[in-house]
Amino acid sequence: MPDNSSQHTVVIDIGKTHIKLHLLNRDFQSVFSRQMKNSVVNYGDYPGFNTEVIWQWLMDGIKAVAQEYHIAALTVTTHGATAALINRENDADGGLVFPILDYEFPGVQSDTSDYSALRPNFSEAYSPDLPAGLNLGRQLHWLKQSFPEQFSQVTDILMYPQYWVWRFTGQRYSEITSLGCHTDLWSFSRWDYSALVDKLGLRQLMPPVKPAWHECGQLLPALSQQLGLSADCRFFNGVHDSNASFLRYRLTQGDAPFTVISTGTWTILMASRTPLDKLNADKDMLANIDVTGQPVACARFMGGREFEVICEQAGSWLGEQFSNQDVAHIIQQSVFALPDFSEGSGPFGGKKGRFVGDINQISGIALATLYCALMIDYQLDMLGTQGSVFIEGAFLKNPLLCELVAQLRTEQPVFLSRDSTGTVQGAACLTHWDNAQCELGLREVHKSTLSGLTSYRTQWRALAEL
Repeated sequence: MPDNSSQHTVVIDIGKTHIKLHLLNRDFQSVFSRQMKNSVVNYGDYPGFNTEVIWQWLMDGIKAVAQEYHIAALTVTTHGATAALINRENDADGGLVFPILDYEFPGVQSDTSDYSALRPNFSEAYSPDLPAGLNLGRQLHWLKQSFPEQFSQVTDILMYPQYWVWRFTGQRYSEITSLGCHTDLWSFSRWDYSALVDKLGLRQLMPPVKPAWHECGQLLPALSQQLGLSADCRFFNGVHDSNASFLRYRLTQGDAPFTVISTGTWTILMASRTPLDKLNADKDMLANIDVTGQPVACARFMGGREFEVICEQAGSWLGEQFSNQDVAHIIQQSVFALPDFSEGSGPFGGKKGRFVGDINQISGIALATLYCALMIDYQLDMLGTQGSVFIEGAFLKNPLLCELVAQLRTEQPVFLSRDSTGTVQGAACLTHWDNAQCELGLREVHKSTLSGLTSYRTQWRALAEL
C-alpha cells in the first residue's frame, strides 16, 4: 500500500530523443525514474511519434509507482514544434485524426512553397523561417492542404504537453510557452494568435489559453482507478521543456541578468535581459515566452545531434574517453569541424558540415566537444549576454566541454547545475505555484587553460562565416 503521509509528484518528460518518468518528493528531488527511447515511426504519408507506445509505457510506469507512493500531482513537459490534431469524440487512436508529425520531416517544407507568403513577419512572431516542420504553423498548413477531408474532422489543435493533459483528464487547453516557441502562431505585438491562425481558418480549433500552472482537475475516473491513484490527485497544464529549465532561474535570480543553456538534442540559450531587437532570424535566433508571459531572447543549435554526427564522421563513439591533451592536440594541429551538421538549424544553417585538417590523427569526440563549446560561445556573443551563465542537461556529462565554455567566457562566470533533472524540477514547481520555491544546486566551472584557444576560436569563426 502507498504511504499517504508523504505526497509525491509525477513529471512526464517527453524529449525528442528520450521519454522519462520521474517521481519527486516534497523537496522536488527525484526518488524514482525510468526512461525509454523516443522512436519515430513511418506512417506512410509521413513519419511521426508512436503515441500509443508512449501511452502504454506511461501507464505501466505510473501504475507501478502508485503502488508504493502517494501521488498528489502530475504534470508534463515536452519538446516544442509539435501539436496533436484530435477529434474529441474519437475513442480510437488516442483521439488523433492524424499521427503526430515529426518536425524533422523535410516533405513539410518541400510541399508548402506558398507558406512564406502566409507566415507573420519576424517582428510579430519572432519565429525564424525554419527548415522542415520546425515552424508548427507550416506543419498545420501542410496537413490541411494535403489531407483536406481528414483535416475537416479535427475538433481541436492541442500543443503537445496539453495533448497528454487531455488524455489524462479530458480537459482541452493551450499554454503560452508551447505557443510561443517558433510556431508562427502567436503575435508578440498583439498578444494574441497571429494572423496566420485566421488565414488558415484555425482559430475555432484552438482551445483556451491557460497558464502552465493551471490545475486541470482530476484524472478521468476510470483511468484513475486503473492506475491506482487517489481521487485527490490533480493534473497540471504542462510546459515546453526549455522553459521548464529556465523557470528555476527566473524564480531565483531576482533582477540579475543571466543566461540558461539547456542542452539535449537541442542546445538552447535563453538570455533574460537581451532585447528582442538584437535577434537575427537568419542566425536561428528567436523569442520564446516564459511561463510568466515574459518574452525571452533565444539562440539555438542542434547540439546533441551535431555532437553525435561529428563523432560518427570523425571515427569516435559517444562513450569514448578523451582528455584536455586530445583537445590541445586538435588546436595544435589546426583541425576544425565547421558547421552545419544538423541539416539546416543553428546560426550557420544551410551550410554543409565539413572538416579542415586531418581528422584521422585526432580524437573525434574531442573535436565534437570543441565544436559545441565554440558554438555556445558564438551564440552567447550573438545574444550579447550579461551576468552568470548556467548550463543544464546532457552536456553536464561532458565536463571538458563546460570547462572550455568557461575559458572562452573570460568575463562571465559559468555554473553547472548539480541536478541533471532541472527540466523536471522546473515543471514540478508549477504544481505548487502559489508557493513555488527552488533551491539551485550549482557548481562554478573551473576554466580550462588550453594554450592557443583564443586564436583557434578566431580561425574557427572566420572559416565558419565564409
